[in-house]
Amino acid sequence: MRGRTLTLRELNRATLARQLLLERGRLPVARAIERLVGMQAQWPPSPYIGLWTRVEGFRRETLERLLRRGEVLKPTVMRGTLHLITARDYPVFYAAFREMNTWFGPLHLERASASIGDVRALLNNGRIDYTEILAHLRAAHPDLSERDCRRTVYAVRRHGHLLHARETAAWTTRPSATYEAYGEPVVVDAAAAVTELVHRYLRGFGPATKADVAAWSGLRVRDFEHALDGLPTYRNEDGKTLYDVPRAPLPPADTPAPIRFLPKWDNVLLSFADRRRTISDELRRGVIGKNGDVAATVLVDGVVAGTWSGAARVELLVPLTRTQKAEVADEAARLEAWLR
Repeated sequence: MRGRTLTLRELNRATLARQLLLERGRLPVARAIERLVGMQAQWPPSPYIGLWTRVEGFRRETLERLLRRGEVLKPTVMRGTLHLITARDYPVFYAAFREMNTWFGPLHLERASASIGDVRALLNNGRIDYTEILAHLRAAHPDLSERDCRRTVYAVRRHGHLLHARETAAWTTRPSATYEAYGEPVVVDAAAAVTELVHRYLRGFGPATKADVAAWSGLRVRDFEHALDGLPTYRNEDGKTLYDVPRAPLPPADTPAPIRFLPKWDNVLLSFADRRRTISDELRRGVIGKNGDVAATVLVDGVVAGTWSGAARVELLVPLTRTQKAEVADEAARLEAWLR
C-alpha cells in the first residue's frame, strides 16, 4: 500500500536536505562526494563549486589533494557522463554500469575486449590520449566505420579502466581527452551494485519515481526494478508512485531554504525525469539547452530563480522581493570572494 501524497514543495525540501542544500554539511570531502552519489565533472570547476555550496569550509586544495592521491577518480558513470567519485566507490559504480550501452553496443564491446590489452600497452608514463586510442582501433579493426571506431573507444575506456587523468579534474584545466590506467577493481555482483546505488540515489535525491531513477542512472527500468522491492512508497501529486529508503529526511514543506549557487550541470537539475521539484518547465527550456548544456543557477526558496556566470554575476529570471534580492547579492559576494 502506498503512503501519503507528497507535494512538489515537500519533494523539493526532501531533495534539498539530502543534497546538503538546506544546511551546509560538516563532513570530510570524500564522504560528501559519496553522500551526493558523485559530482558532475564535465566542466572542471563544477565539483569544486558544488562542494563549496554544500560543505562548510570547503577548500579547493582539499579536493585536489584527494585527486593527486588517487582517492577521488574521474570515470564515466551515470548517464554515460563524467563524475568525480571516490576510489572506494569505483568497484560498485563499475559493476552497476558496466553493461549500460550508452555510447556503444555489442559490436563495439566485442572489438574493445579484443583490444584492451594492446591499448593499455601503448600507455606512455601511464597516460594515453583519445587520438592514440582511436588510431590504434582504426588499424586493428579496418572493417569498422569511423563512427564504430569512435564508439569502440568508449567501450575500451570503460572496460579497460582508462579513467580521465587526474589533472583533467583540476580547477584550472580545460576538459581534455587524456586517460590513465586504473587497476582492475574488486569484483562486485552487478545486481547487488545496482541495488546499492539505487538506494543511495534515493537517499541523496529521493523520494523518486522509476522514471526518475532511470533518468539519473541511464539504466532501463528492468535493470534496476529489483532494487525497489520492499521500499517505502508515497504518491506524487500526479498519482505516481514514489520510492524511498527508510528513515530518509522528509522536512516540512515550510522549512526555510537558503540562497544557493549551483554550478553548471549540477545533478540536482539532471537527476529526475520530472524536474519540477527544483525548476519550472518554463525556466527549464532556457536553463537546460537542447545540446545538453546546463547553466549555472541560483536557487531562491529552493527553486531556480536565475543563472550566474563569471565572478558570480547573476541574471534573475523571476521577480524577487527586496529581501530575496539582498540575500542573493550577499551569497554572490561570498562566492565571488571564494572564487578569487
